[in-house]
Amino acid sequence: MAATSPLNIGFLLFPNLTQLDLTGPWEVFARMPNVNNYLIWKNRQPVMSDRGMAIVPTMTFNECPQLDLICIPGGPGQIALMDDVETLDFIRRMAENAQWVTSVCTGSLVLGAAGLLQGYRATSHWGSLDQLSLLGATPVAERVVRDRNRITGAGVTSGIDFALTVAETLFGRDVAENIQLQMEYDPAPPFNSGSPRSASAERLVQAKLQMHDFIARRRLATEMAAERLKR
Repeated sequence: MAATSPLNIGFLLFPNLTQLDLTGPWEVFARMPNVNNYLIWKNRQPVMSDRGMAIVPTMTFNECPQLDLICIPGGPGQIALMDDVETLDFIRRMAENAQWVTSVCTGSLVLGAAGLLQGYRATSHWGSLDQLSLLGATPVAERVVRDRNRITGAGVTSGIDFALTVAETLFGRDVAENIQLQMEYDPAPPFNSGSPRSASAERLVQAKLQMHDFIARRRLATEMAAERLKR
């Protein structure tokens, strides 16, 4: 059932994010009734994604109203956020009174670094899923995981599944299904190689080798964030 006043929904925007982590859910949320959607960063200068797309913030941390739902996308720039005091403080401040605290892909690691997933089940990109346990969360290898008011999506493309889950939670199945149909979200991938469960052993080994050095850097950032949470 729609709220009598608009829901304020905020996406964290940051340098070197994976744009589909944000733009997939944004497309769904922008079609939900009676909502205000914000792209939030420290300033209003265009932010460059990891693949070279410039995205313009619509709100700064200081301008942002209290959010009913906060969503943290992921991407390579997530590593820098793990010890970004200003950003983590903003996330914690908004999460304190938000109805829903959410993420897509490795955005869940940022939530974890902010201390917001301790004792919660959560998911992330398969390559970094195990790192959630370092931050006090229980890793779950599912496309969308809901635990109380935390809703997390797995890697990149799962952001649409995540957002449709949110749409159903907020406004009911009829609204969510209508949005899905409007978007013609009817996945039929040409290859059955989209997750470790379906990819061939050879393909999985290749992908792990390609990501090895980057995942090691991400793990180091996660380990350091975990140590800070203990202080």
